[in-house]
Amino acid sequence: IYHFHQKNGFACMMLSDLFELVQFLFVVTFTTFLLCCVEYDVLFANRPLNHSHAGGTAPDRSKVTLPDAILPAQQCAQRIRASGWIIFLLVMAAVFWLYRLVKVLCSLLSYWEIRTFYVKALNIPSEGLCNYSWQEVQARLISLQRRQQMCVHKRELTELDIYHRILRFKNYTVAMVNKSLLPVRFHLPLLGPVVFLTQGLKYNLELLLFWGPGSLFQNKWSLRPQCKRAGARRELARRL
Repeated sequence: IYHFHQKNGFACMMLSDLFELVQFLFVVTFTTFLLCCVEYDVLFANRPLNHSHAGGTAPDRSKVTLPDAILPAQQCAQRIRASGWIIFLLVMAAVFWLYRLVKVLCSLLSYWEIRTFYVKALNIPSEGLCNYSWQEVQARLISLQRRQQMCVHKRELTELDIYHRILRFKNYTVAMVNKSLLPVRFHLPLLGPVVFLTQGLKYNLELLLFWGPGSLFQNKWSLRPQCKRAGARRELARRL
């Protein structure tokens, strides 16, 4: 519900996902074109002749144009077929793109359910979502909980409960950093203590702890039952 509001509704979220698919296709296609379909010796005037001037006079080295350096489609396809690595990478890219496509289609159903919830339960129309602040949406959620008991574990829903749910993983991360459980502080010679947390390291830590196949959580908000037993702590630590 929070992400639906922050990303401006159903249409914007779906367009964003679709453009990501198109962007990935463009990057793969353009990279393959640059690797296999461009004659760089001609482009940088290291070689005076290319396919477009075969049998004719050699072109002026100072007047090389882009079409002169681009190989014909048949020759380009032949280069791609001759490279096992290129074919392997293209197959991997196609598998990843199909996986992303399936995720987008599944997300479509989720987005539509949230849209229906906004319209029917919160009485907020899709076209007017941008006119509502998150505080207003939150107030309607709290009011709806009093009437329909959406959350079965609590009768009264508060702003703090909602923020705990939205920020759960961030709160865990902050707590682990504060308790020095995550390796983000290092002591370098001459420079002293430094904090090092790149996006790659952050991604790996989140994969291990929160949403990977062996993570401590069984969904986006609930710990696995075995993680709540003190007796299983040593075995869980060894497995992690």
